[in-house]
Amino acid sequence: MTELLAAIADKIGCDGFAFVRAPEMGAILEKRGLRDWASFAASWEDLGVDTYMADGGRYRRRRFAAFRATADGITRKPHQPHYQSRDYNELNGGVERWFEPVSEAIAHHPALGAILHTSQSLFDQLTPAELRPRAWHVEIHQFRIEARLGEEGRPTPEGMHRDGVDWVLVLMVRRENVESGETTIYDLVKRPLGSFTLTAPLDSALVDDSRVYHGVTPVVPLDPAAPAYRDVLVVTFRRE
Repeated sequence: MTELLAAIADKIGCDGFAFVRAPEMGAILEKRGLRDWASFAASWEDLGVDTYMADGGRYRRRRFAAFRATADGITRKPHQPHYQSRDYNELNGGVERWFEPVSEAIAHHPALGAILHTSQSLFDQLTPAELRPRAWHVEIHQFRIEARLGEEGRPTPEGMHRDGVDWVLVLMVRRENVESGETTIYDLVKRPLGSFTLTAPLDSALVDDSRVYHGVTPVVPLDPAAPAYRDVLVVTFRRE
């Protein structure tokens, strides 16, 4: 593990989360083969509307894919629904949600490969040997949260929450013409532990989902006449 990655692991081990700025995350991912970021980020222009929003909103677009990560490598699983119980998502949980699949080009993109292999290395290191699985169930979500005049975009419409997994990575892809979107981390009795805003591409939040809650404030357009959105990649690791 690189020195930078080891420092992130120490931070998560101590606090239950880490905010990693773009220069540090970029340096880590480049060692894992990150390249052609522009085409990776451009794929967020082709996401389907999330039609499962119980609040009636049409401000969220997404694609979804599942993978299996082992010591032998990372392979894509057949397309499947995303499911969360209402214990973890009171707003949209309790139903199988079938989202449009991540494209094959993005599933095999070197940028995503670098992100997934880096995450696997980090989360393996953070998981005690006696609990470390032979295989991780990995889910990735391409999210675009749109904001319009009179309709804020809600990155976490369920509010302060846990995802019901082991580990979470939220990686900024692009912010266009929006303000706010502040991430706050809370302990298990819901006291705030820290807050920060992902602004630059590759800014990242990493979370031990067993130890902390997280939430993100709504985004609103700076210029209501222009497109306004927040693009992120969310990656979760759960023991199979």
